[in-house]
Amino acid sequence: MERSTNQRTTGDKNAVENAQSLGHLETKDHEQAELFGNRLRKLSRHLRRWPTKRGITCYRLYEKDIPEIPLVVDRYEDYLHITEFERPHTRDADRHAAWLQLMQQTAATTLDVQLCNTYVKQRFKSGELKQYRKVGASGQLIPVRESGLRFLVNLQDYVDTGLFLDHRNTRGWVREEAEGKRFLNLFAYTGSFSVYAAAGGAITTTSVDLSKNYLQWAQQNFEANQLGGSQHRFVSSDTLEFLAEAAKRGEQFDLAVVDPPTYSNSKRTDQDWDVQKQHSLLLNRLRDVMPAGAIVYFSTNFRRFKFATDEIDGFEVHEISNRSVPEDFRNRRIHRCWRMVACDRCATPGGPDAD
Repeated sequence: MERSTNQRTTGDKNAVENAQSLGHLETKDHEQAELFGNRLRKLSRHLRRWPTKRGITCYRLYEKDIPEIPLVVDRYEDYLHITEFERPHTRDADRHAAWLQLMQQTAATTLDVQLCNTYVKQRFKSGELKQYRKVGASGQLIPVRESGLRFLVNLQDYVDTGLFLDHRNTRGWVREEAEGKRFLNLFAYTGSFSVYAAAGGAITTTSVDLSKNYLQWAQQNFEANQLGGSQHRFVSSDTLEFLAEAAKRGEQFDLAVVDPPTYSNSKRTDQDWDVQKQHSLLLNRLRDVMPAGAIVYFSTNFRRFKFATDEIDGFEVHEISNRSVPEDFRNRRIHRCWRMVACDRCATPGGPDAD
């Protein structure tokens, strides 16, 4: 996933109760708030029945629909998570802070959500490397539901919440294919794919991530679903190193998810991760621990990503992006996703065929 820096968050009661800055607003700002409220109201009516029928309580409502209001609004049951994306404007700092607070209040009022349950964050790019940075320290984890499962999300402390809503469809496919499988989750983050696999009947799950904090979060998600036992492993390791060691031990996996960041760096490794440069090495190493017929879901949200067709051997690859992005995401390029089936290796690797 593409990482971002220069982030701020508001959402605590003190921040939202202090409305003095609203005095900086101009007529145009109130007009935009009215447009924003009308759009949210229309979208909310449109989506009112859709998630209920599918057991979905966390979904995307608004996605920069109005160019002058570059916000993304996600609903997590009785909470709103609002992210501002960088876009040129003529407001000075005080007026912009007031404008953002006005949009927060408009969303809360329109969608009948308590203001103290509405969190606003800013996602601005800075420099070449982009990575998730911690922007708070509340430690508050809120339980939410998806397709009969429970997940703990943090709406305050990180720009991302712990549950990527755009992979809802892919998680469902993993559960459908997991029965009796040995499941591997690389770059596991908070382990949502692993929870789905375990719930689908996987005989083992292995969640690999360099971050011990994320793996602890993943274990909490397992506990929230009463999934436990030694068959579920949580491994703090560099992904490439894990695959090399797993191959030496003769480990095998039947189903895997690979959802790497675009870029990342860590004090625990000497080499930065770059999905474009290293995905072929990663997938070739993954093939070493997968028997013929094993299935891999590979995904990235790097917009300029090019699949290294000629560098990957031992997989039949089909792009499924047009089906993996859920219908509540108007941005159909939020990610790209491939379904890969392990096959006999050959001298000339095959490449991805789009649906």
